[in-house]
Amino acid sequence: MPVLLTDRASDSLSAAQPPPIPPVRPDAAHAWRSIAARYHTRRAASGLIQLALTLIPLVVLLSVMYRAIDTHPIAALLVAPIAAGFLLRTFVIMHDCAHGSFLPSRGLNDFVGFITGVLTFTPFGQWRRDHALHHAASGDLDRRGHGDVRTLTVREYRELTPRERLKYRLFRNPLVMFGLGPLYIVVNSRRLPQGASKGPKGDASVHATNATLLLATFALVALFGVRALLLVYLPVFFLAGAAGIWLFYVQHQFEDTYWAGHQQWDYATAALYGSSYYRLPRLLAWVTGNIGVHHIHHFDPRIASFNLAKCYRENPEFQCGPVLGFRQSFRTISLKLWDEEGRRMTGFDDALVH
Repeated sequence: MPVLLTDRASDSLSAAQPPPIPPVRPDAAHAWRSIAARYHTRRAASGLIQLALTLIPLVVLLSVMYRAIDTHPIAALLVAPIAAGFLLRTFVIMHDCAHGSFLPSRGLNDFVGFITGVLTFTPFGQWRRDHALHHAASGDLDRRGHGDVRTLTVREYRELTPRERLKYRLFRNPLVMFGLGPLYIVVNSRRLPQGASKGPKGDASVHATNATLLLATFALVALFGVRALLLVYLPVFFLAGAAGIWLFYVQHQFEDTYWAGHQQWDYATAALYGSSYYRLPRLLAWVTGNIGVHHIHHFDPRIASFNLAKCYRENPEFQCGPVLGFRQSFRTISLKLWDEEGRRMTGFDDALVH
């Protein structure tokens, strides 16, 4: 079993070459699935309470920003990150609905997923299909490109032309990834049917979301004016989007993550060791819906995010794999490429040593 990646045990992100991650035994995976099934949502009340605890404060905070934007603009800006936290929670709820884990009914999941998708500028049906591909192929070197952060191997990077290297470096630059990322996702990935989601269902999801967003925008502008949209909702969305990209990045882009060729790839091993347990302070863990317990989520996506921490606490079987501390997580920004020989993420400088 790999050494846990903790704040204490990982003072350096350039540790010695780790041993190969042993595959999870089929009998152990079967037993753990039985344990995980206990935490599937069975009561609609659990999800609806979480929904109320998210959307009601979000509406209140947006209202406070709207009322303060003219007379107390600094106060409105200070409220924006808090509102962004609740909008991020809204996205996590949509994410759970996509897995059918938030509520026990498929119809309710679809309804709540569509509404929360509109609030987060996300076509629910399209995103659900793309995200399912991410879960099915996470950590598989031969099936990259489905809802993950683009990651090249050291060998692939060395074979690029100078211009292609520059494009990849720009993409992996934090200012581009987390600064322009939210805008790119909205304009490119969310508005136009594409990839595996292209087709009648994917198109319908995008068009239905766009139509609803258009109607909602007209209604908001008619009621509150253009400034409310530009100075209140869009800044909150941008902050929430940047935080969401960061969460997704850090939950898979850490030094001793798991990547393997398709012939050696194993779903359970990729879930438990290719996804981090991002150990956040309690308040941030709540704001992010405990989605930081990401290894359990990938192992069994039918567990709602609000049950992930409980599953982790109550079952030593799941207290395995990489744990990433809050301060330590910022050091993952330097990791850009997968080193197939060293079986670790590394930076650009290491790729050009040889």
